[in-house]
Amino acid sequence: MKLLCVNVGKPRPNPWKGLSATGIDKRPVDGPVAVSAPGPKGTGEVGLAGDRVYDVKHHGGSDQAVYAYAREDLDGWEAELGRPLTNGVFGENLTTRGLDVNGALIGERWRIGPDVVLEVSCARIPCATFQGWLEREGWIKRFTQAALPGAYLRVIEPGDIRAGDPVEIVHRPDHDVTVALVFRAMTLEPDLLPRLLVADALNEENRQLVRRRTAT
Repeated sequence: MKLLCVNVGKPRPNPWKGLSATGIDKRPVDGPVAVSAPGPKGTGEVGLAGDRVYDVKHHGGSDQAVYAYAREDLDGWEAELGRPLTNGVFGENLTTRGLDVNGALIGERWRIGPDVVLEVSCARIPCATFQGWLEREGWIKRFTQAALPGAYLRVIEPGDIRAGDPVEIVHRPDHDVTVALVFRAMTLEPDLLPRLLVADALNEENRQLVRRRTAT
């Protein structure tokens, strides 16, 4: 398991949400990148130095500090879409190889390189920016059906990471709530929602959503 590349956003206009900019255009960078906890959502800050988000209501903050997507899943989408997909094109900060990102458990911890430890917190939910960026009609629906969302992570131990760093799973919690399960529950299979609350590390925003949707 390794980190293929570290991707940082290049601001560009966002006509798809009517915002001044988007950071979805992420591209691989050379050399080490500092990783640290960005603090609460609402500032635009994220976990990687030199990166940020512009839809501050829905993105950024400590529970969405870093976004990871597997190269294997990008390869599958390449075959389906019939076009090359470069590392970072899904807006991911980390493109991985050999790591089951969607099968990762909420609360699972990854050590990347010698110093950085990240913790899986929630799944990515697709939005209009993602669909517009890929220029694919019906993309949100197709991405949702596939249930391969990629994982958001929080920063437990800061430090520097770089392309080629090994990734080691250093902790797996004692439950079965995976990234894919969270995504399915939040989208097409709401009957799964009650299962999510056993994952103590599920981000508070998702926990509140589960409680609202399952209240009787």
